[in-house]
Amino acid sequence: METIAGIQAVLGEGPTWDGQREVLYMVDIIGQTIYEYDPHRETIHKTALNQMIGALVPRQAGGLLLALQHGFHTYDPDSGKLTAIHDPEQHLPGNRFNDGKCDPAGRFWAGTMSLTGESFQGALYRLDEDWNVSRMVESVSCSNGLAWSPDGGTFYYIDTPTREVAAFDYEAATGAISSRRVVIRLEQDQGLPDGMTIDEEGMLWIAHWGGARVSRWDPGSGRQLGQIELPVPLVTSCTFGGPNLDELYITSARVGMSEQELEEYPLAGSLFRTKPGVKGMRTIAFQG
Repeated sequence: METIAGIQAVLGEGPTWDGQREVLYMVDIIGQTIYEYDPHRETIHKTALNQMIGALVPRQAGGLLLALQHGFHTYDPDSGKLTAIHDPEQHLPGNRFNDGKCDPAGRFWAGTMSLTGESFQGALYRLDEDWNVSRMVESVSCSNGLAWSPDGGTFYYIDTPTREVAAFDYEAATGAISSRRVVIRLEQDQGLPDGMTIDEEGMLWIAHWGGARVSRWDPGSGRQLGQIELPVPLVTSCTFGGPNLDELYITSARVGMSEQELEEYPLAGSLFRTKPGVKGMRTIAFQG
């Protein structure tokens, strides 16, 4: 397990590997900061915005697509220009966007949650390349991890307080989902399921908030296959990266921890990297 020096987020989230540029992006939601880590040059570039950042993905047209506290925006890192696209929850000022990523067809999926932790206030949205927004899942409490199976037929989704990973049938042509069922359940002593990614074998990797680990699961059987323990309690998300997609990047948080806990876990909020012995799936860029 390697700790990437120079990153200590309040609420690190949303690691995204840009295969074209060979850099890793991540966000500090509460710190309102985008991190760009270049493993070849071993450099870190920080961009501060004026609102919370839930998730980001690369755009096929260049730059980034962001899910911010106040809706979807495009961002040009070269000019620093931030352009508002659409805010589907303009009528819900007590919500913010959280996790998000693109489906196999290049549509951007991102969900929301209450700023004060109220249940069933959020939803999961799909932003198409023509900028049309659809609400895909309603009455969500804390929209979190997303993944699509290697064959493109299944969508996996986490609403954190449920302690479950739900699966849906997914249609690439239309972006429709159906036939929701539960495929994985976490026990009380395992912490809460947060961010998620999938490897080329179709196994899910889940970050455990309050569980100090990332675990690997078979969604077909619901069995846990293994785990990676971390020196921090609040593990938030993970993604595969590197030129061969064989490195697992893991984000963490320090929000809400006491001074005593921060002394005990000085690496809280760090970005970690390890080689788990399996390769992941490439990041899909937004096609709009």
